[in-house]
Parts: sequence; C-alpha cells; structure tokens
Amino acid sequence: MAKKGKKYLEAAKLIEKGKLYSAEEAVALVKKTATTKFDEGIDVVFNLNLDTRHADQQLRGAVVLPHGTGKSKTVWVLAEGAKAEEAKAAGADNVGAEEVLDAISKGELNFDVLIATPDQMAKLGRYGRVLGPKGLMPNPKTGTVTMDVAKAVEESKAGKVNYRTDKDGNVHVPMGRASFTDEQLLENYNTIHDLILRVKPSTAKGTYILNIAMSATMGPAVKVQA
Repeated sequence: MAKKGKKYLEAAKLIEKGKLYSAEEAVALVKKTATTKFDEGIDVVFNLNLDTRHADQQLRGAVVLPHGTGKSKTVWVLAEGAKAEEAKAAGADNVGAEEVLDAISKGELNFDVLIATPDQMAKLGRYGRVLGPKGLMPNPKTGTVTMDVAKAVEESKAGKVNYRTDKDGNVHVPMGRASFTDEQLLENYNTIHDLILRVKPSTAKGTYILNIAMSATMGPAVKVQA
C-alpha cells in the first residue's frame, strides 16, 4: 500500500472519522482538502445495493450537470451529409465518415466523446475492441447514438457526463473542480443524486444507497448522508 503524503494526512485530520456529513458540509470540506497547486477535480461515488450480475440492475446513462465539469471536451462526430453539417455548426471538433474512421483505424483517439448517427454504427463494429475499453464507443443509453447530433454535441460540450455501475455496484461521477463555488458544486451534486434516485431499478431490494463519498483528486474521501 502506497504511503500517504504529508498534505493528504493533514487534509485527513479535517475529517471526523465515522461522521456522515450533509452535502453542504461535505462540499465545503472537500474544497478545503484540495491543497495542491493545480485545480483538482472533485468526484462523488455512490455505492448502491445492486446485484450487477443481472442486466436489469446495471445502471448506465448520461446526465448534463448545470455547471459542467470544468473540463472542456473534444467531441468527434461520425456522420454524413446534412447531419455532418449540423454537427459542425454545433461546434464538434472533428466531423465526417471516412475521415473519422481512418483516424480511429490509425489509433488517433485524441477525443473525449464520439457521437454517431445510427446508420454509421455498423462501420464502427470492427473498432469495438479499441473504443470499448476506453469508454469511447457510442451508445444509445448515453445519447451518443442519435439523429439529433447538434443536441448531443452541445450537451457534451456543456458538461454532459456518463455514468455506469461497476461490478461492485459503485457509480463514480465527476462533479466539478475545486475552483467551483460551493453553490455550483452543490447544484451539480444534487443533480447527480436526484438522477441516482430516479434510475433505481424496480428489482432493487432493501436499502438502495449504501454509501456516498466525495473527494478531491489528491484528497481523502468525505462520507455524505444518503
């Protein structure tokens, strides 16, 4: 186990062991623990009582945060004709069919989001092994396979984030940066929290949200009241 640095240990002293903080308290505390010189990201993890061996208990989708994530995203669009023009007008960084596929085939994956119109998806099949593990394969559940490419580009640029459960039922979502105001972080958090409640599978039994933890990139976790 890696040894914790001095700053991490100092930050950890601010957190009362075993205490569950309100969302407001947690946001303020997490910002205090972000002590590095760079603008640390702030994430939230929800540990859910789900059996992800069952498909109907695997959560996957996307949500647009009211204040974004503080990180600009590079968006590519696989489309032709009028849809390609719509994507360009919406601010996509790279648009096309053969051009985009050619870049992907060469291993040029310098984008954060790939959006495709449904008619282009068959062409992407051969690149599933490359795009899938990196979370870059377009998917209808995250709104990245769509005919409304302009909306998809605009939302991705505005702060749309994907979420999905891992095998242990955790959902890990970025909620902003340490430079955000408390109010901005709180609004982003509440948007994510409301979404998690809204997508609760009907087959989920018992207590749904087991734990919630917020943390800065280099800081300790702060437990939040569910």
